[in-house]
Amino acid sequence: MNTSPGTVGSDPVILATAGYDHTVRFWQAHSGICTRTVQHQDSQVNALEITPDRSMIAAAGYQHIRMYDLNSNNPNPIISYDGVNKNIASVGFHEDGRWMYTGGEDCTARIWDLRSRNLQCQRIFQVNAPINCVCLHPNQAELIVGDQSGAIHIWDLKTDHNEQLIPEPEVSITSAHIDPDASYMAAVNSTVSPCGGCRSARSPLAPADGLIPLGWEAIARHPTLAPRLLATCSADQTCKIWRTSNFSLMTELSIRSGNPGESSRGWMWGCAFSGDSQYIVTGKPSPPTSPTPAHPAQASGASLPRLLLLLRLRRPGPAWPAP
Repeated sequence: MNTSPGTVGSDPVILATAGYDHTVRFWQAHSGICTRTVQHQDSQVNALEITPDRSMIAAAGYQHIRMYDLNSNNPNPIISYDGVNKNIASVGFHEDGRWMYTGGEDCTARIWDLRSRNLQCQRIFQVNAPINCVCLHPNQAELIVGDQSGAIHIWDLKTDHNEQLIPEPEVSITSAHIDPDASYMAAVNSTVSPCGGCRSARSPLAPADGLIPLGWEAIARHPTLAPRLLATCSADQTCKIWRTSNFSLMTELSIRSGNPGESSRGWMWGCAFSGDSQYIVTGKPSPPTSPTPAHPAQASGASLPRLLLLLRLRRPGPAWPAP
């Protein structure tokens, strides 16, 4: 799911979704009408991200990233990036659109130079476990990489130095984000008890005042509103909005049915704030007509409740324009 101000045709807001049905769909945000559907035949779509200039959308799937044009009805990808041998779980862009980053099940985070005619990645960061999430520090110089061994890696793109935080060993990090002013990082893992954790002596991260058992699955940051807000969504069919000023719950949005006889309406899989910070969009699977792939927590036998670990960033880090 991705929301962004921009244009698909004449629509001022870009709302795009994708998933296991091998399609990328574009919606009118104000009406909920699907205005365009692009077939993504190669695989399911694991992640979506709109380029900073709003001209293309990247769809990350199994072994590839496909780039689709947002300003035409061309159903085919206009650029394809290959060379990864497993699922790509995360994709994003440098703020000026000069390069793209990805991370995935092949235990690598990668940098792709979008200005190069060579469509192969230029830099690789290797870890020891499959990667679930990657996010870019606001200084544009460090990648935060969360993997299935429970490690959060801070990859310095300027020096190639790597620092680590391990909130709880062997407990998978499923999602991570940094707030826009780089004061806090939020990371979700799959434990149900407070993390004792350990960290490198040189790590720029330190636990904030207490660990807060909230949310479970996807997290999103409110880009502009102060006090800043953090959104979490989960298997309990809720999206919770939290104040980061005091880590209190502001509101809870739910898709639970009021009918006691109705079965679960499914996971709340993801959430995103709109580009103007006025709305939050959530996503969940449609009722399946055939068996759907198990959620990672179900496949591994892990308990469904998860822990959101809030970490205070002690330094913003030096700005560095490009890898």
